[in-house]
Parts: sequence; C-alpha cells; structure tokens
Amino acid sequence: MNERVETGDSYWMRTASLPSFGPLRGEAEADAVVVGSGIAGLSTAWELARAGRSVVVLEADRLAGGVTGHTTGKLTALHTTAYHGLRETHGEDAARRYAASQSAALRHVVDTAGELGIDCALERRPALTYCQEADGVEALRAEAAAARAAGLDASFVTESGLPFPVAGAVRVEEQAQFHPLAYLGGLVDALVVRGGRIHEGTRVTGLDEDGDEPRPCRLTIDTGATVSARHVVVATHHPVLDRTLLAARLTQHRDLVIAGSVPARLDPEGMYITKEGGKRSVRTAPLPDGSRLLIVTGEVFQPGTGQDTEAGYARLEDWAGRHFPGFALTHRWAAQDNAATDDLPLIGRMPGRGGNVYVATGFAGWGMTGGALAGMIIAALVDGAEDPWEGLYDPGRVGSVLRTAPELAKAQWDTVKHAVKDRLDSLGDAAEAVRALRPGGGTVVRSGGRPCAVHRDDRGGLHAVSAVCTHLGCLVAFNPAERTWECPCHGSRFGTDGRILQGPALQPLERMDPEEL
Repeated sequence: MNERVETGDSYWMRTASLPSFGPLRGEAEADAVVVGSGIAGLSTAWELARAGRSVVVLEADRLAGGVTGHTTGKLTALHTTAYHGLRETHGEDAARRYAASQSAALRHVVDTAGELGIDCALERRPALTYCQEADGVEALRAEAAAARAAGLDASFVTESGLPFPVAGAVRVEEQAQFHPLAYLGGLVDALVVRGGRIHEGTRVTGLDEDGDEPRPCRLTIDTGATVSARHVVVATHHPVLDRTLLAARLTQHRDLVIAGSVPARLDPEGMYITKEGGKRSVRTAPLPDGSRLLIVTGEVFQPGTGQDTEAGYARLEDWAGRHFPGFALTHRWAAQDNAATDDLPLIGRMPGRGGNVYVATGFAGWGMTGGALAGMIIAALVDGAEDPWEGLYDPGRVGSVLRTAPELAKAQWDTVKHAVKDRLDSLGDAAEAVRALRPGGGTVVRSGGRPCAVHRDDRGGLHAVSAVCTHLGCLVAFNPAERTWECPCHGSRFGTDGRILQGPALQPLERMDPEEL
C-alpha cells in the first residue's frame, strides 16, 4: 500500500478545522445536556440553543470523531430502495411522511449553512440508486414508482454519469453533498456564541432521573464530574443509558471507505449507490487543485465477525481503478452504522426513562438527514410542541415492531448465537497461539479459564485484555485492518489497550498481564 495513504481517520477529519474543548470538571447545570457530538447531537444542541435554552454537549472522545466523522457526507431523501419496503410494511401514509421529513431535513441543512454562512463545500447533485444487472431493473422501477408516490421527484432512467452502462436507476433531483465536519464546525461556532458549552474526553456512565417532575436529571461522568439538566438527549449512535435495551432492536454493520483524487473530467456529477457487488456507493468532492476526490464505499460486514478487511479494501481500490482511470488512493477508513429492525430510525423520548430523556439512533446509513431531522424533532418535543411527523420515528412504537417480528427475531437470534456459541467454541491453547501471533495480529485465547484478547504490536510487544465485552458479555473479535477489538452482538469497539472506541459499552475491557498467558 502507498505509504502516503492515510488510514483510520477520514478525509473529513484530516481536513476539518474543529476547535478543541477540555473535559468537564466538577459540577455543571443546564436546561439540556446532549450526550454525543455527531450530527444528531450537535444539530439538537443548536436547535435548543437557538430557542434560548442553555445547553451542555458531552463527548466521550473527540468532537464529531465517531460515526459522523466517517460518513460519506450525502444529504438525500433517496435511501437506496427504502420506499417500496416502507409502503409495504408501514403503509403509504408512512412512506409519504418519511419522504417529507427527510426532504425537510435536507432543506434545513442547506438553509442553516446559508443562514450561518458556513463554507462546507455544499453542492446540489442528483441521487441515483442503480443496477447493472438486468434482473434488478423491475425492483428499481417499483422503487421509482413508490418514491414518486411518496412525494419525491423520482424517475426511472437508464442512463447516468457513471463511466459504465447501467441497466436502470432511480433518480431524484436536487439532493446535496457536503463536507460534514466543516458544517458541524459552523454549528459549533454558532452554538458557542449562543452560550453553549462543549466538553470532549467526557464519558457519561450513569443517569439518575428523579420521579418528581420539577427535579432535574443528573448525569455522572467517569471522572466523577456531574451535570444536572431538565432535559437529556442521548445521541451516541448505539444508545447508552438504555434501560429497555433499544440496542436489541438495532442491527449494526461497517462499510469500508476509500478516497482518492481523479481528474475533474471523470466526475460523475451525482451521488450513486447500488446493492450489487457487495454494495458500492460513489460520490466526489472538490479538491483545492481543481480535481475531484472520489469517495467509494462498500464491502459491508458485521463488526466482530472476522471479516478480511484488507481484502475488502483491495477490492474497493481495484473497482475504483478499473472504472476511474488515474484514481490515486489517498485515504481509507471505515464507517459504522446501525438500523432498526423495522427500518425506521428511533427519534424521540427514550422508553423507560420518563418524559425528559430523548434518543436518536438507527439511521441505517443515512445519518446526515437523519441527524438533522433528530434535532428538529427533539427540539420540538422539548419545547412542548407536537411531533411534526406524528410519531413516525417514536422509539416507543409497538405496531411496526410487531409487523416486522421476523426481522427482530433474527437480530435476537444472531445476538444469542454469538453470546452462547462463541463461549462454547473451544479457544486455542494460549501459549501456542501467542507464539504463532505475528506482528500486527490479534487472537482470542483462553487463559486460566478466562477468554483473553491478545495483540502483538509491530515491535513484537504483547498486549492483553479481557475478551468479554463490557456491554452484555459477548466475546470480541479482532479487526486486523483497523487493529481493534469488536463485539458482534451490539457493535461495541475497543482499542488494543481495551479503551472504548465505540459504544454502547460504558466500561473499557479489563487489562490482563500478557506474561501470565
């Protein structure tokens, strides 16, 4: 691999100029506290602040460094082939409300960027869901009809700006693409001007809501600091502080992403996605020298399942090079997303947490519009207004969950399978497996009756942590490309030293002594 290729952090993270904020110390109070600083969290914080409320944002790691920092930055209401399924499962009215709400979120981002004067490389482009195989055409014709009936300006076409023929595509005009972290940087500046406070390196570990309505909620931090607030918003991808296990209604996946420059003449001038070939999603972004940054994602896998991520990156690079001559790889990263089993995000009051705790999750890869929409919905609920979309995204909904019971049952079975089967499977002899471990590799062994996750760094040093995820006890597996430990049950991710990279886990993996293996 080219040594100049940046691995891990996304292009957006490498090029954004985001401010830094210190961790919370002592005690703090606010009208509202937002946990998580991705687009859902910061959009909600901004909407609350512009309404005159005092807001504190708490981020466990670094600003916008989670899911939002690794997105492809598409703003569109065309979500692959969502509308035909929504109409079949939830009904035509639900599909119309979905289209209207996602379109409203797109317009809101565009309007907000203009209102605040945010330079975020925002470009209006069409969005297309395409197929190359003839047997996919009828499904796309049906999707175009369903999207059009839901209110989108959708059409079925057989031509595109891609450098290869397509058998068919659904096309929706006047969608958008942008630099997501440049946009969030503008929101942060505006939030701070309004008196908003942001704290990085501040991991929330507990929430106490008093049953007496006038009393505020109280959040505890891993450092011993506390925050009291009337309203709490949990915008942490997989929801933390979750009494009713909303995570059980979510499935998770990771997409590999590559990016590199191409001549401007090769710009396909649109945003494209297909489910064929392990999924391929394509867009470009402007580069300072006048060329375009080609961003390609795909090779979808479930965290913690032992996917050969290096081979996946190689397939993406080969695909980009074949279709876009002159493609020069500069960045590669991975994005993690989750989806609700009934195909609708969970936005609103968190079940089991009273009326003043809110959640935003389950965006199924479409978090740019979903996150902005979360800010609009939660701000309205905090203000005492009616949900503008009539409970479509209500996390406490029951009807649609029951209608999609097979999907929910499958998600539960996958979790049980990993929780039980992985523990019953025999793990390798610790001493022999550790001796065979090459630099950069990782393996799970049993030592003293305990599952142990062992990594050998590039210098040959050994690092050992418990292999038991601190969320619900599933066993983690090693991701060699990103050198992380990942849980297959609910997607928690950890560094080789056991620190939390991604929730819903709230505690790191216990460190172990590699000399005792």
